[in-house]
Amino acid sequence: MDAREQLRVLGRIGDYPPFVGKIREVQKFPLKAKGIDILQINLGKLCNLSCRHCHVEAGPKRPEVMTKPVMAKCLEILQSVPISTIDITGGAPEMNPHLEWFLAEAAGLQRRLIVRSNLTLLLEEHYRHFLDAFVQNKVEIVTSLPDYVETKSDRQRGTGVFHKVIAAMRELNSRGYGMPGSGLCIDIVHNPVGAYLPGDQAALEHEYHARLLADHGVHFNQLFCLTNLPVGRYLDYLIASDNLEDYLSVLYQSFNPAAVDNVMCLTTLSVGWNGSLYDCDFNQMLDLTVNHGAPNNIMDFDMEKLKNREIVINNHCYGCVAGCGSSCQGATTGA
Repeated sequence: MDAREQLRVLGRIGDYPPFVGKIREVQKFPLKAKGIDILQINLGKLCNLSCRHCHVEAGPKRPEVMTKPVMAKCLEILQSVPISTIDITGGAPEMNPHLEWFLAEAAGLQRRLIVRSNLTLLLEEHYRHFLDAFVQNKVEIVTSLPDYVETKSDRQRGTGVFHKVIAAMRELNSRGYGMPGSGLCIDIVHNPVGAYLPGDQAALEHEYHARLLADHGVHFNQLFCLTNLPVGRYLDYLIASDNLEDYLSVLYQSFNPAAVDNVMCLTTLSVGWNGSLYDCDFNQMLDLTVNHGAPNNIMDFDMEKLKNREIVINNHCYGCVAGCGSSCQGATTGA
């Protein structure tokens, strides 16, 4: 299903008002950026996995990979403006041939440097060097582990993936990741294996720490809860399981006005593999580029226009303001 069809589906399901009407109702329209604290860079849709929940619809046959000139432009901008966090995602970022060069250059900028890795590639000989590259560049690693129970996690990510993630975490623990005082952080993203909202983040983090240590002897730092947005393969799953209308109703019924003030798009700018600019990674997958007069490609970057831009919204945005709120850094507020 292409981006246009996804938007059509999201626009015609359910009796709830469109998201723009809902935030008008609570007097929070229009959404305006508060600045750019995070530059999230999607290095491509190429990945060794084809996870069932993947909004990127990444996989081994995807040809979209960010080129070195686009990555160099990102570095040029980061050198000239005070953006505090560099957040690298994919696909599998390690499959971009320029990642190691980019990490070395970005580390020199003394910013928070994040790589969102599925970890399984780190067990393959061709990619094992990233274990050391991540340490050398003090990269904060964020990985997806939908559940601390193998069968539930593998249901979403694929058979055998859970054990590979655990094996890679052990390797990273041996290098200091997740260990007290090391300064090397590895964080876990939890998203539900099914058509429902995440549970309480603090309680789930406690459970993950206890179970992963007791059952597998591995350590991590923080856990982030991420609501599954009805985009990409997760939208396909909702349609195939006849859960779409019910799930969208859950998102609408769980609308939290306080979460609107903390949505990640207010302080994030997302860069697509081809240099296009978006308000968030989800808008990127729906091909909703930045709008309202802001430049929509990294090559035309204008900090003043982009840091004050109006955010592009649609019905999938209900997912970021349901319950405790959701972002790439986890829950954003109390329910």
